[in-house]
Amino acid sequence: MLHDTPPPQSKQVPQPKWLTLFRIILGFILILKGYTFFQDSAHLEEMIRAGNIEMFTNNTRAIAFIITYVNLLGGVFIATGLFTRWMSLLNIPVVIGAIVFVNSKAGMSLNNTELILSVCTLILLVLFSIKGSGALSADEFFRSYTKAGMEPGHTKKLFQ
Repeated sequence: MLHDTPPPQSKQVPQPKWLTLFRIILGFILILKGYTFFQDSAHLEEMIRAGNIEMFTNNTRAIAFIITYVNLLGGVFIATGLFTRWMSLLNIPVVIGAIVFVNSKAGMSLNNTELILSVCTLILLVLFSIKGSGALSADEFFRSYTKAGMEPGHTKKLFQ
């Protein structure tokens, strides 16, 4: 006789709630950078040209477009906690490029606030690409929502 027993639950260590605040701040930083790139795309194209990498200088307009929208969309997704790992992974190369090609030209000193912001952003992106979005996120809401109808005990999570 077969019994319908639910699969064992994985014991995932919950992410601290204060880390959610850092995720939202990271999302807003990316949104603001994307917005500034959107407002002044000529400056972004000039920064790409200043890198003197032939592959990039031949395609400055396309690369500026990609950087702008990866920042904007990644920021929105990370702030809401939707596809946080994927968006963090997608933004890591953009921020590494900013650190290596743009901020290194301005000087690697502690007075360079843009460099400090870029390094902090990179650290947070790596953290959230590993840890995920946490309990207070759109990912967790949709995960609970889909489980609510299929597994016992999840309905309470939706109505708390």
